[in-house]
Amino acid sequence: MARYLGIDASTQSLTGLIVDSDRQEIVAEASIQYDDYFANSYGVKNGVVDQGDGVVNCNPLMWVEALDLLLNTLRSEGHDLSSVAAVSGSGQQHATVYLNEDALPALAGLTPDKPLSSQLSGIFSHQSSPVWMDSSTTQQCREIETAIGGTEALLKLTGNPAFERFSGPQIRKFFQQEPKAYERTTHIALVSSFIASLLAGSVVPLDPGDASGTNLMDIHRRAWSERALAATAPGLDERLAPIVPSGKPVGVVHPYFISRYGFADGCIVAPFSGDNPCSLIGMGMVEPGQVALSLGTSDTLFACLNEPRPSSSGEGCIFASPDDLHYLALTCFMNGSLAREAIRSQYGLNWASFEDYLAQTNPGNEGKIMLPYFEPEIVPKAPAGIIRRGLGDTEIAANVRAVVEAQAMSSRLHSKWMGVDISSLYITGGASANDEIAQVFANVHGCPVIHGETANAAAFGAALKAYKAHRQELGWSSIVESFLPGNPRQIDPDTATRTIYDDLINKFSELETRSNIG
Repeated sequence: MARYLGIDASTQSLTGLIVDSDRQEIVAEASIQYDDYFANSYGVKNGVVDQGDGVVNCNPLMWVEALDLLLNTLRSEGHDLSSVAAVSGSGQQHATVYLNEDALPALAGLTPDKPLSSQLSGIFSHQSSPVWMDSSTTQQCREIETAIGGTEALLKLTGNPAFERFSGPQIRKFFQQEPKAYERTTHIALVSSFIASLLAGSVVPLDPGDASGTNLMDIHRRAWSERALAATAPGLDERLAPIVPSGKPVGVVHPYFISRYGFADGCIVAPFSGDNPCSLIGMGMVEPGQVALSLGTSDTLFACLNEPRPSSSGEGCIFASPDDLHYLALTCFMNGSLAREAIRSQYGLNWASFEDYLAQTNPGNEGKIMLPYFEPEIVPKAPAGIIRRGLGDTEIAANVRAVVEAQAMSSRLHSKWMGVDISSLYITGGASANDEIAQVFANVHGCPVIHGETANAAAFGAALKAYKAHRQELGWSSIVESFLPGNPRQIDPDTATRTIYDDLINKFSELETRSNIG
C-alpha cells in the first residue's frame, strides 16, 4: 500500500491530504486554521497581519508551528504516516522567507524531543514574510522594469510584468530598506520551498511553477535569469536555491519527523510548488485548453497552455506547470472570499443564509451592480473602495447577488487574454461547495461548471506531485485520470440567462471604465 502526502500552506490555513494509489482515492484530510491557533500569538486575521499602507505579512515561525500541529493532527486521527512513500506540497505564491547563517545547522540538527518552533526561532534574518496581498512595492516594480529595459522586456523574459506581490520586488524592497538584514541573509526561500526545507532538514531547490511567480525566472529556460537577478538586488544569485524539475526528488524526510510522527526512513521529499500550479494538477489540468476556477481567499482563473502567452494588458500571469511540460495562464482577483466574507459579515449572515439570499434574487439582479473592492484589487488594478449602481446598502439580498455576479463577470471579462474557449469550467476552493455561487458562474460564462474531487485542489495536486516523484515512469494523464471521478458533479447554465448577462456585463464593464478602473 503506497500513500502520498500533499501539504498546502495557503493564506489562511495549513492543510494535509493523503491519497492512496491502490484505492485511487483521498483517504485523509486535515487543516490547521491560522486564526484559530495563532490570532493572539502572531496577531493574524485571515492568516495575515495587515500593517497598513499596502504592507501585508506574517511571522514565518507561524508556519513552522503549524506544521507540527498538522502532522500531530493527522497522527492523532489515526493515520499511519509510515505508509507515506513521498510528500510534496504547495504554498501561497510569492511569499518570501529570509534565512540567516544559523538556518542550515539548525535544520540539519533537529531533535525530536522539542517542537520545531523552539529549535528554529533564531534562523530568520527578517522576522516577517511579505505575502501575496502586499501591494507596497510599486517603486521597486518600476525600478526593476527600467533596469531590464521596460515592461515589455520583462514580460518577454519572465512571462510577467513586475507585480507588487511578486517576490522580486519584495526582495528589492527588503534590500533597500534593511540592507544590514539583507547582508545577514544567506538563503531566500519561498513559503513552498521553506516548508519543504523543514521536512528535508536542509535548504532545498525550488520548482519552476513557484519560481515563475518571482519576476526572476526565465520563463523559457525555467532557470533563474541573471539579468533579472542583477536588476533586483546584489548577490541574489548566491541567496537563491537552484530551480529543478518539479518531479525530481530533493531529499528525504529528516529523522525528526521519523521519530516524532512515524514517517518511514527514506520517505521522499519532492519539490513543493505554488498553490495555483498545484491546483492546476489537482483539477486534472494537464492538457492544453482546459480551464479551472479556484474560489479561495482570492478568486483565481487558470488555464493550461502549450506555450507561454504573456498578457500584454497586465491582466494575468504566466507560470510553468508542475507537469514540467506545459504552462499556466492565471488571472488573480484579490477580492474573492475576502469580498464574499465582508458582505456576509456586514449583514450578519452565515453561509446558509448567504446562499438563501442568493437564491431569492433573479439572475441579473434587476440591473443592480457593484464593484466589490474591499481590498485593493489586482485585476483590474484598483484601490480599495465599494462602488454601487442602482443598489442601496440596505438591500441585503441584492448586495449578496451583486458581489457574486461582479466576481463572475470580472472573471469572464478579464480572461480573454488567455486565448482559450471556455466551454467548461472546473471549479474548486471553499466557495465551490455553494451551489448557488457555482450556478452564477455557470450562467455568466454560459458553460457547465464541473466540481473537482476536493475543495482542497492545491493539497490534492501536491499529493499527486508526490505520487509522480515516487513513480516517475507514470505519465501525468494516467495519474490524474486514475483519481478524478468518471462522472463528476456538474451544474449546467440556465440558457435563458444568456442575454441577461450579455447585457449586464457591458454595463459592468462601463462602470469599471467610468470609475477609472481597469
